[in-house]
Amino acid sequence: MAVYRIANVPMAPNKHVRIALQAIFGIGDPSARKICANVRIDPASKVKDLLDESLAALQKEVEKYKVEGDLRREVGMHIKRLIDIKCYRGMRHKRGLPVRGQRTKTNARTRKGRKRQSGVK
Repeated sequence: MAVYRIANVPMAPNKHVRIALQAIFGIGDPSARKICANVRIDPASKVKDLLDESLAALQKEVEKYKVEGDLRREVGMHIKRLIDIKCYRGMRHKRGLPVRGQRTKTNARTRKGRKRQSGVK
């Protein structure tokens, strides 16, 4: 079984090209559709059915986008900048609380983590 890699990310051979491209950090559905259109590949075709030339063309097209390590580094630098200038959003990132104005009295468990018990036994 061959391993198909684009941008150093293994592509699932049994998935449609449009869906498999979304495994790459920084490529969502609109970008995946655009990439398939530019390379003239049917988005519904399976990754295992692609020829080597079309895989190379996909790789070349994905290189035009900022993806994976570069994008993660850039996002991390943006968050670090917010923390360094001590703005409200930076402080929320630092404390591990919701950043975009959501309520925290109830909910927000994804950001805050498990509920900690307080009080006396």
